[in-house]
Parts: sequence; structure tokens; C-alpha cells
Amino acid sequence: MRRIVWGRASSSNVMKVVWTLDELGLPFERIDVGGAFGKTDTAEYRAMNPTGLVPTLQEDDFTLWESNAICRYLCQAYAPGNPIWPQDARARGGADRWMDAQQTVLGPPMTAVFWGLVRTPPEKRDMAVITKGIQDAARAYGLIAAKLQHAPYVAGETFTLADIPWGVHVHRWFNIDFDRPEIPGLRAWYDRLCERPAYQTHVAGLPVV
Repeated sequence: MRRIVWGRASSSNVMKVVWTLDELGLPFERIDVGGAFGKTDTAEYRAMNPTGLVPTLQEDDFTLWESNAICRYLCQAYAPGNPIWPQDARARGGADRWMDAQQTVLGPPMTAVFWGLVRTPPEKRDMAVITKGIQDAARAYGLIAAKLQHAPYVAGETFTLADIPWGVHVHRWFNIDFDRPEIPGLRAWYDRLCERPAYQTHVAGLPVV
């Protein structure tokens, strides 16, 4: 079987998927599309992913899009006993809620910070929007920081899929140049993630661009 991840390495959502694949030891190839690479508006790509976004997972004639859905699929299909996605229904639900909370709670303010400070020239930045984004992102990180006061990872004592969406963005939080509020426990969790080879390869070892 040929397994392909369609999407550029710098995409936070692509990072989630390739990090998960590496954690599970699953071979894959990645093809650059999206952003400066384009190609997501072609008929061929839209046939795989009608949203025109990245990533898309392709396994022979099977395709799947939406990063969190892809991560869960990979665990269910290829690592059903791996604690990265707990088997107990309540534990799995707990991990799933934190995965999705990254998209709903952290995603919008971190997008404002990232695009405002990384993708926008200084003379065109809306500092009011960026400042609010920093404040709202800090509050979002405070939610997992409260959990991290009592356990080393977002969903408890072991590393799970819950850490992956937040972990992708916390690298940006600590590596974009701005004055950030101190959030107890967040840096220690980031340092723990940085000890994972897959995180270094697909997230922490890449420039924030």
C-alpha cells in the first residue's frame, strides 16, 4: 500500500498527521500542496478533498481529510491497542474533547497571532487584533495548564492524541517573537514534547514560517 499525506510541511494541520504517523511507526510519503505550492484547486485534488484544504491522507483508492479525523483513523486502523488513543470509552472521550478544543478554543486566537506576526509585514500588522489574540490564546493555554499541574500530559499520565493538536501550536507560542504571559506548567510540557523524536522531526525542528 502506498500511503501519501498531501500538504506542505509548514501547515499546522499537516504537522498533526505526520507527527501521529511517526509516533505510530507508519511509513508514508508527503507531497507538497497548499500555500505557495498551490495545486489544491485542481479537479484531481478536489476529488480527494472537496474543501481544498490540507492535509489529505491517501491510501491507494481510499482518501480522508480533516486532520483530527485522520489521526483517529490511523490509531483505530493500525494501532488499536496503542495508549496514544485510549481504549476505555471515557478516557478516549477525554482525549478527543481536548483534540477538538484546540480547533475551537485555541485555533482562532493562535491564527491571529501567527498570521499577524509571522505572515504579515510589520507595517501592515493590526496590533489590536494581535494583542487580543495573545490574550485569548493565553486563556486557552490556561485550560490545559490547569490539567498539567496534576499530570504530565493533557489527558493524564501518558502521551495521547490530545497532546498533538496543542503541541503543534505551543511550539509556535514559544518561538514567535512577542511578549507572552507566564503560564505555569506550559513550558515544562513543551520541553517534554521536545524530547520525542517525532516531535523534533515534524514540529520543533522546523522553522516557524
